[in-house]
Amino acid sequence: MGAVSRPVRRPEDGDEDVEILRRIRAGDRSAVDDLYDRFRRPAFALARRILADDGLAEDVLQDVFLGVWRDPSGYDGARGSFASWLLAVVHHKAVDAVRREESQRRRQSRAEDAAVLEAPVATRDVEDDAWSRVVADQVRTALGVLPTPQREALTLAYYGGYTQREVAALTGTPLGTVKTRMLAGMRRLKAELGGLSAQGGGSALDDIAPLDGTAR
Repeated sequence: MGAVSRPVRRPEDGDEDVEILRRIRAGDRSAVDDLYDRFRRPAFALARRILADDGLAEDVLQDVFLGVWRDPSGYDGARGSFASWLLAVVHHKAVDAVRREESQRRRQSRAEDAAVLEAPVATRDVEDDAWSRVVADQVRTALGVLPTPQREALTLAYYGGYTQREVAALTGTPLGTVKTRMLAGMRRLKAELGGLSAQGGGSALDDIAPLDGTAR
């Protein structure tokens, strides 16, 4: 019986990984390309499964392989195979990327919510202030063209907030006369102010005491 020859031992995957890592440690840039070609598919599949985004998965792979090139000493052969270590690094980086994306989305969402809540209020306040100034200027100008008795009665009502009865008492004028003056003055003011009430969504004279003499 003849001697049985031993089969030729094919290089194990771990041997090829170790050789590529040796070349990287020696500064062989082409070794990184070989490492990428060797592990791109499983590494990308893992990152893509975690991130659900091709672009982010590619970013993770670039970060991982660049990290191996810059610091190949990160792999410790005593802790397992290079392949398992590399995929563990990919998993770790992908999870970190998910956390960063989620944190960024939360910050953006909070900022958008704040903008939705604050911007309209701020804008409305500015618009209201501007409109109030316009109304006040318009009313002041319009009051200036009225006869003195009408202007006095409406000024007390508009700026002082007095009722017609109170205006009558303050001016020593009969209530009926005050009503007549204010009615004539109101009509004149509305004619002078024109379309101001339509632009503002209400009458520019809404704050004037009512003609029935009751307090507002």
